[in-house]
Amino acid sequence: MRKKKYPRYYLLTLGCPKNLVDSEGMNELLATGGYRPVDDPASADILIVNTCGFLEAARAESVGTLQELADIKRPGQTLVAAGCMVQRFGPDLAREVPGLDGLIGTRSWPDIIPFLGRLRDGHRQEPIFHLPETGHVPVETVALSRTAFGPRASAYLKISDGCSAPCAFCTIPSFKGPGRSRPKELILQEAQALVGAGVQELILIAQDTTAYGRDRADQDGLSNLIEDLLRTNPDLSWLRLMYAYPGHVSQRLVEVMASHAQVCHYLDMPLQHGHPDTLQRMRRPHNLDKLTHWIDSFRAAMPDAALRTTFIVGYPGETEAEFQGLLDFMDAVQFDRVGVFTFSREPGTPAYDLPDQVPEELKQERYQRAMELQQAISLAKNQAQIGRRLDALVDGSGDGVSIARSYRDAPEIDGFVIIEQEQAVGEMLPVLVTGAMAYDLMAVPANQPLLVM
Repeated sequence: MRKKKYPRYYLLTLGCPKNLVDSEGMNELLATGGYRPVDDPASADILIVNTCGFLEAARAESVGTLQELADIKRPGQTLVAAGCMVQRFGPDLAREVPGLDGLIGTRSWPDIIPFLGRLRDGHRQEPIFHLPETGHVPVETVALSRTAFGPRASAYLKISDGCSAPCAFCTIPSFKGPGRSRPKELILQEAQALVGAGVQELILIAQDTTAYGRDRADQDGLSNLIEDLLRTNPDLSWLRLMYAYPGHVSQRLVEVMASHAQVCHYLDMPLQHGHPDTLQRMRRPHNLDKLTHWIDSFRAAMPDAALRTTFIVGYPGETEAEFQGLLDFMDAVQFDRVGVFTFSREPGTPAYDLPDQVPEELKQERYQRAMELQQAISLAKNQAQIGRRLDALVDGSGDGVSIARSYRDAPEIDGFVIIEQEQAVGEMLPVLVTGAMAYDLMAVPANQPLLVM
């Protein structure tokens, strides 16, 4: 009897952690459908790129990657664009990248199996474009275990999709739609599967995690979800919170984070600017007194807390006084982690047509000034950790050292704890901080005696 040959696929993920979660969902569906993953595009029958279309730079990367694969695609291979670029630009992407066979949007990836069946069934003159149809299952209601591809120490847990915030510079609502919370029972089910498979750190993500439940009239939805996650996963080591919207943070959230040891004393809250006039033009929360009062209460409840934010410089109309206001705000609040970005003018957003667009050279100069200020703050914050004992989760090991993270470090965006000894990947161990750089810490295992020279 002839053995059935299953299609092989190569899946490349671009963009943010939300895209990574969607790719893991596609991976699981493809695995259950008999498809086999490969690491080499040349050996695949199907090439899939989960694209990012948030900013112009991400769009250029997505188009370039698709074009590279289209150029090397051999007869019989199928090239698919998935995700945000498809949802945002639709058939225009197919015209920009000749050689695409199919396009499936960010809200449609649960249909990946029947979609690939259509692509591989017969000849066609034009690429097939797939968006949600009548009876389509919404992405936020798909139940997945996400455990089919081996053990890992950390995993992202997406709690909602879309965004209802009115930010003037952001394209996400135009192709993701309004915020839609995932059913709590599905989140809990997915979390239990991940923790049961050995995951030690769950990282809650969404376009706006603090909006969780608000579309279902639950104003304390995130706080309630955190408590339920901890109750049903007593063996979880860390629960980390990302993408908090400043207009939705509450005192109850502070209380919940402070009262549970499993919750990392870490919060990622993108503020985008530190001057009220700029924030008003951005259509962002702009009451800085209210915001700083909440930050003070957050730090009072958790004195060791690490607070991360992001800022945009060069927003239309940003005067030198407004930019200085941002620098003064950064200096006053002393954020532990800061990401600075130059404004990207995105078609279709209200900010695209605002007057007084800032020249690119001035954007870059302001970016450098903001980063220099934050680098000094970050170094001082890290130096204050010297002599402290921290738990560290090992992400990598080799050449006599281990690359790990403390509760103060989110994957991919923050610094590392560099341990002067090789440890097993995925191990959580206590370390003693022995040195500090602007973004990273040096440490030794806490039970290892220090050598006195």
